[in-house]
Amino acid sequence: MKFRFFTLASLSFAFLFSSMLFSSCQKEKSQSAQDAQEEEASLVSSESESEAETIFNGTFDDAMGVNDEVGLGGTGVFGRPNVCPTVTITRPNAPDLFPVRVLMDFGTNGCVGPDGHFRKGKVITEYTNRLLVPGAIAVTTFDGFYVDSVHVQGTHKITNISTAVTPGTAPVDRKFRVVVLQGKLTKPNGNFIAWTSEKTISQVEGLLTVLPMDDIFKIEGASSGQVKRGNLLVGFNSIIVEPLMKRFNCRWIARGTVKTVRLNTTTNNTWQAVLNFGNGQCDNLAVITINGVSHQITLP
Repeated sequence: MKFRFFTLASLSFAFLFSSMLFSSCQKEKSQSAQDAQEEEASLVSSESESEAETIFNGTFDDAMGVNDEVGLGGTGVFGRPNVCPTVTITRPNAPDLFPVRVLMDFGTNGCVGPDGHFRKGKVITEYTNRLLVPGAIAVTTFDGFYVDSVHVQGTHKITNISTAVTPGTAPVDRKFRVVVLQGKLTKPNGNFIAWTSEKTISQVEGLLTVLPMDDIFKIEGASSGQVKRGNLLVGFNSIIVEPLMKRFNCRWIARGTVKTVRLNTTTNNTWQAVLNFGNGQCDNLAVITINGVSHQITLP
């Protein structure tokens, strides 16, 4: 009887140990799957932030680059001579120069700009004054507009918040508040990025020259968005940690970092993503680091 009792006790202990081991394995597998989902959500959020920042940053360059009557001239799609797009200028209070409406029509069949991207549709910008004048505002909307296969929607608003100076004197600073409202980038497969942003763009070099190609700007501010990619739908908040640096002779942001955190998580969440645009070299590469793991991405 004693031997039988010892056997039953041993079997009970073995069963309990096996159950605990199985439960532990299940928890590890569950945690591993959850970690993979968190990493994917963080990566997709940060990638979406970089894509939206790049495309709408191009809107700023285009609005500024139409000509030197409304901006600087020669930036964005106007950076090199090309037949794309057709530009129509309308002055509702002619002969007054402003307000002015500038329609950029890339056509229904589209065309390839100097940056190598295909565009089609229309971009409409209305200016209250030349953008270099403090207080000037430019509001851009889109009509059937695509960059490559991405349908671009929303309202892009630039306000010159520079310090007013005496006419004819060199500017003390040049600064713009740039707001994107109800921005949306939609892919052919139904995936999308919904994006709202408020940034300050300040010129840090090139103020004393008339040519825009030596101008360098820093970008500061924050944004929020939602991305759908396949079965994944996630919201996120982003803040610029190190100012983004852009120059008109490079079509990508070349320096700066952006921290992206999924909605409903804390800023101390280990799954936050840090997007690093590089060390100043003009290229289309950036690195996203999540929980110590780095992923290189290609900017549009």
